[in-house]
Amino acid sequence: MAQQDWWRSAAIYQVYVRSFADGDGDGTGDLAGVRARLPYLAELGVDALWFNPWYLSPMKDGGYDVADYRVIDPAFGTLAEAEKLIAEARELGIRTIVDIVPNHVSDQHPWFQAALKAGPGSPERELFHFRRGRGAHGELPPNDWPSQFVGSTEPVWTRLPDGDWYLHLFTPEQPDLNWAHPAVRQEHEDILRFWFERGVAGVRIDSAALLAKDPDLPDLATAPHPHPFVDRDELHDIYRSWRAVADEYGGVFVGEVWLPDTERFARYLRPDELHTAFNFSFLSCPWDAERLRTSIRTTLAEHAPVGAPATWVLCNHDITRTVTRYGRTDTGFDFAAKAFGTPSDLALGTRRARAAALLSLALPGAVYVYQGEELGLPEAEIPRERIEDPMHFRSGGADPGRDGCRVPLPWTADAPHAGFGGEPWLPQPDGWAAYAADRQAADPASMLALYRQAIRLRPVFGHGPLTWLPAPEDVLAFTRADGVRCVVNLGTASVELPDHAELLLASGPLDDGGRLPEDTAVWLRS
Repeated sequence: MAQQDWWRSAAIYQVYVRSFADGDGDGTGDLAGVRARLPYLAELGVDALWFNPWYLSPMKDGGYDVADYRVIDPAFGTLAEAEKLIAEARELGIRTIVDIVPNHVSDQHPWFQAALKAGPGSPERELFHFRRGRGAHGELPPNDWPSQFVGSTEPVWTRLPDGDWYLHLFTPEQPDLNWAHPAVRQEHEDILRFWFERGVAGVRIDSAALLAKDPDLPDLATAPHPHPFVDRDELHDIYRSWRAVADEYGGVFVGEVWLPDTERFARYLRPDELHTAFNFSFLSCPWDAERLRTSIRTTLAEHAPVGAPATWVLCNHDITRTVTRYGRTDTGFDFAAKAFGTPSDLALGTRRARAAALLSLALPGAVYVYQGEELGLPEAEIPRERIEDPMHFRSGGADPGRDGCRVPLPWTADAPHAGFGGEPWLPQPDGWAAYAADRQAADPASMLALYRQAIRLRPVFGHGPLTWLPAPEDVLAFTRADGVRCVVNLGTASVELPDHAELLLASGPLDDGGRLPEDTAVWLRS
């Protein structure tokens, strides 16, 4: 495949900087920690790193409340260090993808601070969504829009002492930008150029379907079609402008687009818009053969008309870790169903997560690996008094939040704090050192060894389309290149392997009769 098309089949590693590695010993992951671990990432074999926001931020929502897109938060390092990281990674054959959060900024952003000082009716407030309230004295919010934090009953409007209300689909510390204003569009195109000129290869777009709002801000309960703030047609003009900027630099986009309508989802992937978008149907799918088969088929079908590659991901910084989720009675994922104390069989979950790794890495398109998935980390249950995620607080304490998948990584089994650095900003559970990278690197049967082998061998599947093969109902079997097959047994009994000349890789041992056990995957060459 041509070098410029690397993103069509890349293995991309997601770095949540705050929890990756702490280089200065203050308990917070930083760019120095990432730079020190670049050899580890190169040995893992990934093609690119996607960094969650590393910008200046008050950290009211894990860095997704950005105060300045051109400044690295001091907790992580400096802009000069980010430039070194981008260059050093590139020397190892690893590209960099940065995260842009266009829907909103921090309430500490200079634009919003200026809007607060300027007062009602000012040009500064036109960059956001300021409105007078309803009711006899303007005491009621301007409309009935719900929070984008699932389970939250808190309003998306905050009233200021001067009587104006401002819109924030997430937290009050994240005021929404007005994308109908030309200055907002120009600023973001300038931000894209700023980072492309510093060597980044791509941009991940947070909440990509939420930017445009109906200018009348009507009530959701009475708004006519289309939706007043989700998937509005105006978005496509924005992304066509962005694509023109990316094309100047050979850059690529991946959008966070949660949409149930597959035809409308595909519109974002037209040749003059985004290159790729995350595949949330596969990520949230239960460990069930028919459901996974349907998800894979649907994903490939919705990408085909626009010629875009699919993406595959098992977990990210918002989602319950794969090992824990697959060990539960309900193996799917739904934000609304998250609860404290949900039991999980981690041995079962680990076996399934190993098989799922081989499944996802064999599918056509790009695959994303969230940090720690290659170590088989489970979800941690954070003590209530240590939770930082606003999703927990805005649910009234019912939702455990997302901190459980953000616990700092274990690097060295015998070192303090499992080699992460200083005392971590989130507590590492008892036994965390057992998952340490150094211990797994020495174990050929470890999760880390499996990921390294699978990423190295992945090119044997080539770049061809997926062809399903005859298989029992609870077995997924397909090929993409002549003579190379992926077979995954999700049933409750062992099954015979198809005829083959070589077992390339297995997620677990075959049974005594050479059959494929339950919750196990293999790659075969015939």
